[in-house]
Formats: sequence, C-alpha cells, structure tokens
Amino acid sequence: MDENRGEANRDGQIRGTAGGTASVPLSVLDLVTVGAGRTASQALRTSVDIARLTERRGFHRFWVAEHHSMPGVASSSPAVILAHLAAHTERIRLGSGGVMLPNHAPLVIAEQFGTLEAMAPGRVDLGLGRAPGTDGATAAALRRTDRLNEGADDFPQQLAELTRFLDDDFPDGHPYARIHAVPGPVQATSPGGVQSPARPPVWLLGSSGFSARLAGVLGLPFAFAHHFSARNTVPALDLYRESFTPSAVLDAPYALIGVSALAAETEREARRQVLTGALSMVRLRTGRPGLVPTPEEAEAYDFSPMEREFVDSWLADVVHGTPDEVRGGLDALTKRTGADELMITANAHGGEARLRSYELIADAYGLPDLG
Repeated sequence: MDENRGEANRDGQIRGTAGGTASVPLSVLDLVTVGAGRTASQALRTSVDIARLTERRGFHRFWVAEHHSMPGVASSSPAVILAHLAAHTERIRLGSGGVMLPNHAPLVIAEQFGTLEAMAPGRVDLGLGRAPGTDGATAAALRRTDRLNEGADDFPQQLAELTRFLDDDFPDGHPYARIHAVPGPVQATSPGGVQSPARPPVWLLGSSGFSARLAGVLGLPFAFAHHFSARNTVPALDLYRESFTPSAVLDAPYALIGVSALAAETEREARRQVLTGALSMVRLRTGRPGLVPTPEEAEAYDFSPMEREFVDSWLADVVHGTPDEVRGGLDALTKRTGADELMITANAHGGEARLRSYELIADAYGLPDLG
C-alpha cells in the first residue's frame, strides 16, 4: 500500500493561519458547561451559538472534550455533539479534544469519525487522550472492567490499531485484515467505489511528557492541556520538539496548547465570571462535582484558607480581564511557550458571558467578521 495514501492534504488540515493581528491561529475548546439553573439542552444550544460565532469570526477549529459523571460538563459523547455542530456550521474545523481512547474499542472510534468525516469532509480532527476523563470507578463502568490500562504499553498499541482501522491497512494475515471501518477508505477500493480515501488527522493530547514524546516519535501534531497543567507546558513542548521525527503527516512539529481565557468589558466583571469556574474546580477536586455556580454564588462562597490558596493558584493560570489585558496575556503565553496555536476555553456560568468573551477576543485581535 502507498504509505502516503490519504496523507497528501493532512498537513494542510493541521496547520492553521493566524488572523488579524494574532501571531498564531486561535481556536476553541468547549466543554458544554451546564450552569446552575440551566439545562443540558440550553448548554448544547450555547455550544452551537459559540461554534457559529467563532466560525464567523475566523477562529480555526472548535473541539469538544470527553468527560463523564460531571453534572456541570455535558460533553460525554463528543462524536454525537460534533455531528450536531457539523449540521450548524460550514467552515470551521471540528474535532475532539479529546476522545479518551482507552474508554472505547478502536474500531468504534474509527467508525464514528469516519461518519463525521463523511458529514463534514475535510474539516474533522481526531484528538486522542489516554486518561479516562473521569474518576476510576466511572472509568471501570465505561470499560466494563476494573483493570484500567493507561500505561506505556497499552496506549501505543491501541493507537496503532485505531490508525490501521482509519487507513484500512492491516497487513495480510492479521486477525483484523478483513474488518473495515465504514465509512472509510475501503469504499474507495470497492468495485464502483467513489468514497474519498482521506480520513481525519490524528492528534495526541496530553498533560505530561508521555503523549508529548509519543507524538514526537510518531510525527503527529500535539495538543497540551496548559489550562490544567501549566507547570508542565514548557517541558512537555520541549520534549515533543526534541523527539519529533518527520512523518507522512507532518514535516515539522506542530503544537497547540489549551488555555483558559475570558474577556469582559471590565476587569472586575471578568474576575466575577472566572471565579465561577474556580469554585467548580474546588468542588470537583474535593469530590463534590456539580453544576457551574452563578457569579453571585461564587462571590458569596466562604472559601477556606486551603480553598482560597487553590483558587489563587488556579486563577493565576487563567488569562482574564479586559480585551487588551487578555490579548496581552495570550501573546505573552505564546511567546513563552512557542506554541503554534492557542485553543481557548472560557469557563463561566452563563453562555452569554462566554459568547461575549470570544467576541471581545476576536475584536482585540482584529479578526474579520466573515458573515
């Protein structure tokens, strides 16, 4: 088989173009957050609104992340949400940030994302993580086993199997050689087949050095979760670049980082909004996950000294303030990390604040309104 089959335009699908005065492409990570007093239906409608807004303003891609058993995060089924978003957008890239590979059979993921590729040809990304996206008990329920395999041996093997299904290139004699992920490349090789052999580019996601090194060795694009592992960002990106081997997918490293950022008309209002996300994290870290609290509830909450210390540390890594302050913070982060792309996630109670934040950030960078 031609090793470049389906790879010809993969580099072009991965690398974005900076808009306005931004030095790197800007993208969005959405968690479909559910605020107190809101429903999951409202949260999903807000995600559609954000996808439409960011598409109109020239953001490069829009990803959703797999989480489970968290009342305030309604993104348990990325493929379902992405299909919904594909029906309401036309240009913006859509993808998973990410699908947690150990939770699923590789064939199922290949089928789901082959279907998404057929729905939105040429604009689907498949981001993969090896963490469960939840606690151990929920992971066991998802996988129907108490043996949670996330080690160095299992994830690369699962990734290799998924890639084989995506490319439909198991070698002769392999137990899966006659199994095909459909929709997929096999349709192009069937009699009368006209299906495109292209498939979604694979990204590796991580918050430590494991996926950074693996992405580099395999020559894949890498997405680092700076928004919840800021101390590891620069070491992980350095490891990725040092480990990088050119591949049919990329001839040079390409790394994006996820960053929490929220802009408002005033610094005080931005602080009010991001405090809701900080309180959510306090509750999650202490085993009390719930809906995202309102700004009023977050302001009135009596933080213990230990909780206050956590909040201060957490908010230090959230870029927030006026549009100019956010732009300055994002530019400084780009310069410090050398990231090739920024993927912004705005965690707040209400959809209105998140929508407004993305609009203000677009204005701050002079991104065009594409209508």
